Amino acid sequence: MIISIIDNDLYKFTMQNAVIKIFPRAKVRFQFINRGNTPFPEGFGEILRKEVAKMAELRLTSDEKKYLNEKCTYLDPTYLDFLMGYRYDPSEVGVIQKGDDLQISIEGYWYRTILWEVPLMALISELYFKMSNQVIYDEAKIIDIARKKATQFNMLGISVADFGTRRRYSFENHDRIVKAFKNYGKPSIVGTSNVYFAKKYDLIATGTHAHEWFMFHAAKYGYKMANKLALENWVRVYRGDLGIALSDTFTSEIFYHAFDTKFAKLFDGVRQDSGNPIEFADKTINHYRDLKIDPLSKTIIFSDGLNPETVEKITKHCRDKIKISFGIGTNFTNDVGVKPLNIVIKIIEAQPEGQNWEHTIKLSDTKGKYTGDKESIKLCKEVLKIED
Repeated sequence: MIISIIDNDLYKFTMQNAVIKIFPRAKVRFQFINRGNTPFPEGFGEILRKEVAKMAELRLTSDEKKYLNEKCTYLDPTYLDFLMGYRYDPSEVGVIQKGDDLQISIEGYWYRTILWEVPLMALISELYFKMSNQVIYDEAKIIDIARKKATQFNMLGISVADFGTRRRYSFENHDRIVKAFKNYGKPSIVGTSNVYFAKKYDLIATGTHAHEWFMFHAAKYGYKMANKLALENWVRVYRGDLGIALSDTFTSEIFYHAFDTKFAKLFDGVRQDSGNPIEFADKTINHYRDLKIDPLSKTIIFSDGLNPETVEKITKHCRDKIKISFGIGTNFTNDVGVKPLNIVIKIIEAQPEGQNWEHTIKLSDTKGKYTGDKESIKLCKEVLKIED
């Protein structure tokens, strides 16, 4: 089901590179969270373990290395040499099934385990639909749905990227959708977060960092310094490249306290991944204006549960105010007539070098939608003065 080591989202590789450079001895624990309480069929865990074991055979090919060297120039040769030697270690992944309940954990050095999340979620999703034998649309209808979306985005005159690896219906359908967007989506469909399909279809590989980058910094440096030092370390590694900052790990309100004139000028923009997108847009525009920065020189990438209708609403609100782009996930790669899984894999604990294990948490802009240890969430809210 996973046929290439680069069948993964770009931000996993960019974060891995940064972790190797700055936190090579840090350890982490990830956990699978079944938000939709989906019951998994009998034998699912055993088959998943076999698929995980197969991933140990994956390796970066010379052709894939050449592609990364030419297209992702912010990844230096030493990292690409490391990636040539990297192999997935299935012993880092624990899979337990009790009845219809699925429990998955990942543990090990952060620089190694960081690559598991996205392909593992893709495996879970594809295997679930394969074993549940649900009826889907025929191929012609799936392609027509993609064509209609691409046509609508072209009419809006916006930039859109595929962010749908994690909860795709299948690898085959992901391939089908990206191909359709390549054929029908010009000029709007500009990229994909999936490096394999970016290479195959000559699209831009898009992505910077994820919540775990900020969550780890909180474990190492404390909640008050997490955003600032996460941004500082990103700049330290990438020197102005990969300049879209994720804003909502501890609410965007707290993020903007750290996103001062220096960062606001240095970063190309921000990514919105929770909460009300219209409110976020207004907050971001006002923040740039307060810093005497022209919002039209900056970009918001919207990436939270988008569909064509919400994209059109956001576009109309933001037009002539700030540059915008969209990363659309499940609505692209799992719009086939079934209910997509509501699943995530999150970092839940971290052990920075020379420190004890610490809980890691996320406080999104969606009120009350927090992830992690309850006592740690309570402490974070007290420290940062966050009220529900």
